Amino acid sequence: MALFKAVFGKLKKGLSRTSEGTGSAIRSLLVGKALSKELLRDLEKALIQADVGIKTAIELRKDIEAGWERSEINNGDEALAALKDQLAAYFPEEDRTLNFNQDGLTVILVCGINGAGKTTSIAKICNALRDQGKSVLLGACDTFRAAAVEQLEVWSGRLGVEVVKGQQGGDPAAVAFDATQAAIARGVDVLILDTAGRLHTQSHLMDQLSKIRRVVEKQLPGAPHEVLLVIDATTGQNGVNQAKVFAETTEVTGIFLSKLDGSARGGIVIAIREELDLPVKFVGVGETPEDVQPFDPANFVEAMFAVE
Repeated sequence: MALFKAVFGKLKKGLSRTSEGTGSAIRSLLVGKALSKELLRDLEKALIQADVGIKTAIELRKDIEAGWERSEINNGDEALAALKDQLAAYFPEEDRTLNFNQDGLTVILVCGINGAGKTTSIAKICNALRDQGKSVLLGACDTFRAAAVEQLEVWSGRLGVEVVKGQQGGDPAAVAFDATQAAIARGVDVLILDTAGRLHTQSHLMDQLSKIRRVVEKQLPGAPHEVLLVIDATTGQNGVNQAKVFAETTEVTGIFLSKLDGSARGGIVIAIREELDLPVKFVGVGETPEDVQPFDPANFVEAMFAVE
């Protein structure tokens, strides 16, 4: 059973600002128009502005242009349909669900920089797990900011789960150790570890993230079973650059793309796929714990270009 239930109406609503921006711009460029090299160059520019990345935008434009020259694509409407198919095709069939440990405790490590929406994303995962009848424990491994622990405690209170925390300024890996011990002792199904909103340029903090992983793995071989990187979709190419460094440090297994209900341009999901070859597992499309969707390429692309 899927952890999150895909609801196209909710996804369409959450991506309404993207469809009104990126989607509307590309629709206006193509729909009802005759194709020309100039129009296709404009399409390439629009795709770059949509955060798909320069290389990918050029490839997409070239593919559509080749189809036009072969008379397989005859007008802007057909070009739009072909573009949507191409965008969805960037994501091969793969497991985009959470990887659960079938032999006991599942540990999910969540990382990302300050402001990416990490704590809210954790709340969304936690809420979905609770709805599936799974018991959850949270570990507050961001010991650098008191506000981070407080925010996690607020969510835990709302969702009815407990939090293991340490002293302010203490060793985050020690909190991870205590949380893993507690989760094993209590027999809970899932432990979610929140980590510091570390800047990817601060090498000592990235080293700390690696240490957390090693401490958890030593106690529970095979853990963490998921390392989710939360990326703010509104950061565009900066988010891709952040993801590269995190992936080098901690073996990221999937992306939670947050804040797609904001001013995101949508194409970042393509850039992440092309640059990192990491699955986008979930997308956040609102502020509440229920505002999360599994990433489905066809539905996502359709919602990007949806007309109200």
